[in-house]
Amino acid sequence: MKANSPLRNVVNATETMIDAAAGTIAGRESTIGEMARAYGVTLRTLRFYEDRNLLRPRRAGNARYYGGVDRARLAMILKGKQLGFTLTEIADLIGADDGAARSDFEERLRPAQIVDQLGHLERQRREIDEAITLLKATRERMSHVAEMV
Repeated sequence: MKANSPLRNVVNATETMIDAAAGTIAGRESTIGEMARAYGVTLRTLRFYEDRNLLRPRRAGNARYYGGVDRARLAMILKGKQLGFTLTEIADLIGADDGAARSDFEERLRPAQIVDQLGHLERQRREIDEAITLLKATRERMSHVAEMV
């Protein structure tokens, strides 16, 4: 992948956002609203990740408080999603640890997983390219029909 590709730009932007979010709320617990704003996700998304046992905030009544481990895990979840992994695959990769060891998502990938994911994403890209070609041809045919009427 070229260094200036659109995907690389998205990866860089997400990494910058995650770094900024971690810096904004580092060193203290964060509410669900603070986490959502800092990481650019919805409250519903954070609750969903909690339901899937991907995040484990401290609970005080109905309030959720997210610490450093949750921030590290959320950063890994977002990176995994950005790389096209499913939540089940992400859960397997980040496991149940506290997020302290190997907090970089890519470091957790095995070479075979990288090859498999590249193949999956390349297949998706071919399917998308085919769909775009088909839709453009359909649009072209429809514009010619409209001109005849």
